[in-house]
Amino acid sequence: MFAQRRSRVAEVEALGFRGYGQRFDFTHTVTQVLAEYSPKTAEELVDRPRVKLAGRIMTIRRMGKAGFMHLMQAGERLQVYVRKDGVSERDYKLYEILDMGDIVGVEGYVFRTRTGELSIHVDTLTFLSKILMTLPEKFHGLEDVELRYRQRYLDLIANADSQKVFMTRAKIVSSLRRQLEERGFVEVETPMMQAVYGGATARPFVTHHNTLDIDLYMRIAPELYLKRLIVGGLDRVYEINRNFRNEGISTHHNPEFTMLEFYQAYTDYRGLMDLTVEMLKRTALDATGSTVVQYQGQELDFGNVRRMSMQEAVGDMTLFGDALVHAFEAKVEPMLFQPTIIYDYPVEVSPLSKRREDDPRFVERFEIYAAGMEIGNAYTELNDPAEQCSRFLMQLDRKAAGDEEAHQMDEDYLRAMSYGMPPTGGEGIGIDRLTMILTDCKSIRDVILFPLLRPEGGIGMVEKLR
Repeated sequence: MFAQRRSRVAEVEALGFRGYGQRFDFTHTVTQVLAEYSPKTAEELVDRPRVKLAGRIMTIRRMGKAGFMHLMQAGERLQVYVRKDGVSERDYKLYEILDMGDIVGVEGYVFRTRTGELSIHVDTLTFLSKILMTLPEKFHGLEDVELRYRQRYLDLIANADSQKVFMTRAKIVSSLRRQLEERGFVEVETPMMQAVYGGATARPFVTHHNTLDIDLYMRIAPELYLKRLIVGGLDRVYEINRNFRNEGISTHHNPEFTMLEFYQAYTDYRGLMDLTVEMLKRTALDATGSTVVQYQGQELDFGNVRRMSMQEAVGDMTLFGDALVHAFEAKVEPMLFQPTIIYDYPVEVSPLSKRREDDPRFVERFEIYAAGMEIGNAYTELNDPAEQCSRFLMQLDRKAAGDEEAHQMDEDYLRAMSYGMPPTGGEGIGIDRLTMILTDCKSIRDVILFPLLRPEGGIGMVEKLR
């Protein structure tokens, strides 16, 4: 089949077309045609509105001297009708040798068929790109999960729902960015390679800089750099960032993932709770059109976010420190399906958070949960350099005791804090997990275009194309 389709390139070029096309100036996208003309009846289309568009052929149905094709663009399909006496001889010969998966341009007028389907009556056909591989049979969908992740391009062609997932993801990011900028936040960029990793408790990936002959770490979080900017007088900053953590892979974890992190001077975790509730509600509306979404057969309402302390959630006011966290993670976290804010965490697991003045065993920190997953983490930032130093030392003791995810000492950050850091609240929201929930995807790999996979064996494309 591959060889046969390669030979078709010569047939296409013999008709005077380029096998791999050229610029094509369209007047409409498939989505625009459907939006503009779907509400119109056949009688309302008697003036034959003209359109020019491009797309990938998803079906071909030839019937003597005429036939139909469906073109797909951005996950939407539109039928086109080609008649031998309606196009040039050259264009009809092209139509006769087209394969499913080829990319073409068409020009014609909009009408409805006898069965009422919105269609384009083609009078000009242009060839744009030849497909050499075979698409999934009958386009019932690409069901091989690993193949979908490994060959995302094929998944996007075969599964319109996959395209919609990533279009929704883009809406989520745009909504979060817009909401922060409306509140005066400035978008910044911080280093991905760091001499001292920090801002979270996780194992890093290690790389090496040849010229400087030093080991560097892929960042596990941008937090300490963003807070340096707060010290420098940028009172509201945010970054939509890629983080890298050398940890296990699961339906909720990918070693490379996307976070939104933002920091606001002169507020605390209570202020961020209110902001988070507003932002999640607005994001759900912008991405899906509703605050109520379906996830794995159940409804979640981002218009109604609950709040409770960790001790209240566990139901045991006597537990503290690691024991409280372990009880919460084992018994409570998997049950938090509705959006919930859990606040007041033990100091032992929060090396960068400010202590509660009324109970120093806890810090002013909260996490956001939905569908049994953590989707956000926030706290009142610790801004006392002496206290921060003692917390780092506490983390070093944990590392010495075998905790591979304990936080490192960062003396430059302590120096920055010593110049005076205003009271600040900071937060991180996981874009991948939030997208999972708002698109009803069970695995984090479904919402990452190119998730990490084991390398596959020989592909053999060089031999095919040589």
